Amino acid sequence: MWYIINIFGGHFINDLINNLIEQIKSLLESSRQKIAVEVNTTLLSTYWQIGKIIVEDEELHIGDSDYKKQSIRQLSKVLTTEFGEGFSRSNIYNMCQFYLTHKDVQTVSGQLSWSHYCEIQNISDKQKRSFYEKECINSHWSVRSLTTRESLFSAKNSLHDLL
Repeated sequence: MWYIINIFGGHFINDLINNLIEQIKSLLESSRQKIAVEVNTTLLSTYWQIGKIIVEDEELHIGDSDYKKQSIRQLSKVLTTEFGEGFSRSNIYNMCQFYLTHKDVQTVSGQLSWSHYCEIQNISDKQKRSFYEKECINSHWSVRSLTTRESLFSAKNSLHDLL
């Protein structure tokens, strides 16, 4: 190696080291992306399962109107204490809606975040909801882009209905 340094004045070794660094950086970036996708997919699956458990439990107590409120409140309190943020009453409600709007967990895409799904499930029309899910994936829409486009589309349709 001493001969390489003397012949090329160190430039060749610097290029080799830079190449080594780039290979390792590329590997780390790829691994981080894979981990993020796996974590997101697991989170979505877990939230879907939590929603399923709660909805099925509520169906057993369909005549008891206080049960739903009390169970959600108690779940929120206990889960937040034991697992930290992410289990507010509204988020638990979102988990239930997530299950109800995606009865088949296979239709859930790990390419979308929980925030995307929370926004999308507010769309009552199933075809529109499906359209926005696909557009978010295909066009790589952020949650902000989704809400902006959905708002513009809704406003345009409202205006069209008035005319």
